[in-house]
Amino acid sequence: MDMREVREKDEAGLVTELLALRREAFNLRMQKGTGQLGSPSRFKAIRREIARIKTEMTARRNAAVRPE
Repeated sequence: MDMREVREKDEAGLVTELLALRREAFNLRMQKGTGQLGSPSRFKAIRREIARIKTEMTARRNAAVRPE
Protein backbone atom coordinates (compact mmCIF):
# COMPACT_ATOMS: atom_id res chain seq x y z
CA MET A 1 0.00 0.00 0.00
CA ASP A 2 1.44 3.38 -0.95
CA MET A 3 0.67 6.79 0.52
CA ARG A 4 -1.95 7.54 -2.11
CA GLU A 5 -3.99 4.54 -0.99
CA VAL A 6 -3.51 5.46 2.66
CA ARG A 7 -4.74 9.01 2.05
CA GLU A 8 -7.87 7.73 0.29
CA LYS A 9 -9.02 5.73 3.34
CA ASP A 10 -11.15 7.21 6.07
CA GLU A 11 -10.20 7.16 9.76
CA ALA A 12 -12.07 3.92 10.50
CA GLY A 13 -10.40 2.20 7.55
CA LEU A 14 -6.98 3.31 8.74
CA VAL A 15 -7.62 1.98 12.24
CA THR A 16 -8.83 -1.34 10.84
CA GLU A 17 -5.80 -1.63 8.57
CA LEU A 18 -3.44 -0.72 11.42
CA LEU A 19 -4.89 -3.42 13.66
CA ALA A 20 -4.61 -6.00 10.89
CA LEU A 21 -0.96 -5.09 10.25
CA ARG A 22 -0.10 -5.25 13.94
CA ARG A 23 -1.74 -8.66 14.16
CA GLU A 24 0.26 -9.82 11.15
CA ALA A 25 3.48 -8.49 12.69
CA PHE A 26 2.72 -10.40 15.87
CA ASN A 27 2.07 -13.59 13.92
CA LEU A 28 5.37 -13.18 12.06
CA ARG A 29 7.21 -12.75 15.36
CA MET A 30 5.62 -15.96 16.64
CA GLN A 31 6.58 -17.80 13.45
CA LYS A 32 10.14 -16.55 13.80
CA GLY A 33 10.26 -17.78 17.38
CA THR A 34 9.10 -21.26 16.42
CA GLY A 35 11.34 -21.43 13.35
CA GLN A 36 8.48 -21.49 10.83
CA LEU A 37 9.05 -18.07 9.24
CA GLY A 38 8.57 -18.15 5.48
CA SER A 39 9.64 -14.71 4.31
CA PRO A 40 11.69 -12.54 6.67
CA SER A 41 11.50 -9.59 4.27
CA ARG A 42 7.81 -9.21 5.18
CA PHE A 43 8.88 -7.69 8.54
CA LYS A 44 10.30 -4.61 6.82
CA ALA A 45 7.26 -4.18 4.59
CA ILE A 46 4.85 -4.39 7.52
CA ARG A 47 6.87 -1.92 9.61
CA ARG A 48 6.82 0.57 6.76
CA GLU A 49 3.09 0.17 6.15
CA ILE A 50 2.40 0.73 9.85
CA ALA A 51 4.58 3.85 9.75
CA ARG A 52 2.72 5.20 6.70
CA ILE A 53 -0.65 4.73 8.39
CA LYS A 54 0.48 6.28 11.68
CA THR A 55 2.01 9.23 9.82
CA GLU A 56 -1.24 9.92 7.99
CA MET A 57 -3.29 9.57 11.18
CA THR A 58 -1.01 12.07 12.95
CA ALA A 59 -1.18 14.50 10.03
CA ARG A 60 -4.98 14.37 10.06
CA ARG A 61 -5.08 14.86 13.82
CA ASN A 62 -2.78 17.88 13.58
CA ALA A 63 -4.77 19.35 10.69
CA ALA A 64 -7.96 19.08 12.76
CA VAL A 65 -6.37 20.88 15.68
CA ARG A 66 -4.66 23.60 13.59
CA PRO A 67 -6.64 24.24 10.43
CA GLU A 68 -4.55 26.28 8.02
